[in-house]
Amino acid sequence: MGRVYWRDVGLAMGSFLAITYVFCVGYDLAFDQRMYEVWLKLLPGFTWLTWGSFFLGLVESFLYGIYFGLVFAPLYNFFHGRGRAGNHS
Repeated sequence: MGRVYWRDVGLAMGSFLAITYVFCVGYDLAFDQRMYEVWLKLLPGFTWLTWGSFFLGLVESFLYGIYFGLVFAPLYNFFHGRGRAGNHS
């Protein structure tokens, strides 16, 4: 695997986290669970549950993925480039 780009990683991770967020909210609503308590701690301004709060959580989940890409991609590229000599496949 070669160089990775923060935008690609960020969009993929942001989409993954946004989809996961929607599934978790749906699961909470369908099965009367208390998973939303995690979202209350992780997502600033999120409350259970209004449309505005739902979309705020969705945007914040996506932005966490963008942040992941911004941090992970340069770290990966740095450490990948420092691998053992002759083993850069």
